[in-house]
Amino acid sequence: MRSVIDIPDLSLDELKELIDVAMDIIANPQKYAEACHGKKLATLFFEPSTRTRMSFEAAMYELGGNVISVTGAGTSSAAKGESMADTAKTVSCYADIIAVRHPKEGSAYVMAQNATIPVINGGDGGHSHPTQTLADLLTIYREKGRFEGLTIGLCGDLKFGRTVHSLIQAMSRYNGNKFVLISPEELKVPSYVKKDVLQQRGIPYEQTTDLEGAMPQLDILYMTRVQRERFFNEEDYLRLKDSYILNMEKLKNAKPDLAILHPLPRVNEISVAVDNDPRACYFKQVLNGKYMRMALILKLLKEAQNEH
Repeated sequence: MRSVIDIPDLSLDELKELIDVAMDIIANPQKYAEACHGKKLATLFFEPSTRTRMSFEAAMYELGGNVISVTGAGTSSAAKGESMADTAKTVSCYADIIAVRHPKEGSAYVMAQNATIPVINGGDGGHSHPTQTLADLLTIYREKGRFEGLTIGLCGDLKFGRTVHSLIQAMSRYNGNKFVLISPEELKVPSYVKKDVLQQRGIPYEQTTDLEGAMPQLDILYMTRVQRERFFNEEDYLRLKDSYILNMEKLKNAKPDLAILHPLPRVNEISVAVDNDPRACYFKQVLNGKYMRMALILKLLKEAQNEH
């Protein structure tokens, strides 16, 4: 059974196909209004989420399907010690497709191995968040019209930021891209991401602690929050949480067509004054996420149907 746990699970042709479907959904929403009639999406969210869960649910409703959900480990049998494998087998009896978020890396993979229906990873710990990357890709495509020859700045928590790891994986598959990794020393991109993705593919990247210095060359700036929930101690979090705050002053040397992305939620790493700048794309990103999740749900359900 086909699932999507990590962004490399989708080929470049499939990414293009998902973007084409999402663009068609945007242009012709009525055509898709009953596409999932009679189908059920189970959302299993064992970690807090507003956007991702609502986005999956809105996506399914707009396709004419239904949603059943579990939110928080405390409200499910996981609180009684049920394994992910057993949860997967059980939920497969009730639904047609699963979207799961879990604080533990690898949990979505375990679920996919044991489910008899498609599983979509809605974020597993600090590992990966493929549907956020799909939202990012559609945003980049709609803003830039291409995925090649771009200088992409990633700023903030690059160590624990699963959205960052997934986006690096995705954008490093296209030609001519360069990465600028902007973070405090303690929150640098993990060495395995640099080694297995960037160095292995010979992709140019630079690491810096200086956001303003990097700004003039960027086509895309991907801001992230410093995540309290990934820190072992409060002092480190408090020391680093305000390392990079994007404001209008820091944008004065930026390109006029810079696209500013952020996976949200933001805490204070982008000043609200930036929201009115035409370069701010993070709320467009939210909407694009819904369209890409609609496209992915359609694709996986269709493939599952063809298997039977």
